[in-house]
Amino acid sequence: MLQEFNHGLFLLINAPHAPGAAMLVFARLCAAWLVLAVPLYLVVAWLRGREGVRRVLLEALAASALGFAASAAIGLLWPQPRPFMLGLGSALMAHAPTASFPSNHLTGIWSVALSLCLHAPTRRAGLALLLLGLPVAWARIYLGVHFPLDMLGALLLALASALVLRLLLPGLGALALAPANAAYRRLFGPLIRRGWASY
Repeated sequence: MLQEFNHGLFLLINAPHAPGAAMLVFARLCAAWLVLAVPLYLVVAWLRGREGVRRVLLEALAASALGFAASAAIGLLWPQPRPFMLGLGSALMAHAPTASFPSNHLTGIWSVALSLCLHAPTRRAGLALLLLGLPVAWARIYLGVHFPLDMLGALLLALASALVLRLLLPGLGALALAPANAAYRRLFGPLIRRGWASY
């Protein structure tokens, strides 16, 4: 029953066999490139941020790593085929025939986003990244490389990862902050001295 719903919703969102060129370019942009906003934000926020914000960024990175590890384990233990592996719908984006559930792209985006949402100084950025995940999710279904439930699975996994880091390992970001700051200051010393990056 759930699988029928998943397949039916996929076919509603999935592209027609001959979509317009502009829609295809837009979908591919969303599917493959929007995810780069996450590392870009983390780099800029680190360069401009204070100690408290950097601690949160490290926690968000750890949440993302935990999410990716859990996603890989799920893919190994319970591999689910992608739509094109079942001959379902239109496949308009090249992809290896790896496990479909959950979406790694969305797990990465939403693990960082939800981790940031759990802290007041980064909540707005977290909400923005959370919303950014929606067109990525739509595009990867539209292009035929994921099912809708892959995205729901990514959201739940990301939430679990963010909560584990926030509630069960709350000191991890603070513990990693000193060595991360030391490495950053050695590498970016010239930029810091010129005032181009925060100390």
